[in-house]
Amino acid sequence: MKKVLMHTCCAPCSIYCIDSLRLENIEPTLFWYNPNIHPYIEYKTRRDCLKEYAKSINTELIIKEEYGLDDFCRNVSGNIENRCINYCYPKRLGETVRFAVEHGYNAFTTTLLVSPYQKHDELKKTCERLAEDFGIEFLYRDFRVGFHEGQSKARELGLYRQKYCGCIFSEEERYAKQIEKDKNVSI
Repeated sequence: MKKVLMHTCCAPCSIYCIDSLRLENIEPTLFWYNPNIHPYIEYKTRRDCLKEYAKSINTELIIKEEYGLDDFCRNVSGNIENRCINYCYPKRLGETVRFAVEHGYNAFTTTLLVSPYQKHDELKKTCERLAEDFGIEFLYRDFRVGFHEGQSKARELGLYRQKYCGCIFSEEERYAKQIEKDKNVSI
């Protein structure tokens, strides 16, 4: 049986990923490591919701605490547009892979693969590179097919459903269209 460590960004994104892996008789261990999520109240809310969800479905959850606003800003400020590819993916998934190797896991995956908002191909390349570098299997699944199903289930369960990816710049992006729309409204 595969021992799989699943990097987990939040409870809603984990739902379909866990459910589909369980259908394959794979029981993932969830791994919370998300120093990119800001502000702190958002970080804490997502983490705590995941704790409760993992407990409710009897799934092991490992939490590596690191609220990393300073490091995040320092590392993305020179190229905000490519922050996911250059910093967020390698930082979060690199730590996941290191933990997996150090603790005897055979494979790793991530709930980021469920989101239609992620840079899926770049995310997959990052995982493949890390798998090769660390000598561990990357359990790839294109979970995006179940995104809406997972989100519906999260809504039914009353789970906290965030409105942006996680970093302060993704929160700004979610408002960009509204700001532009507001500029075009005549008084």
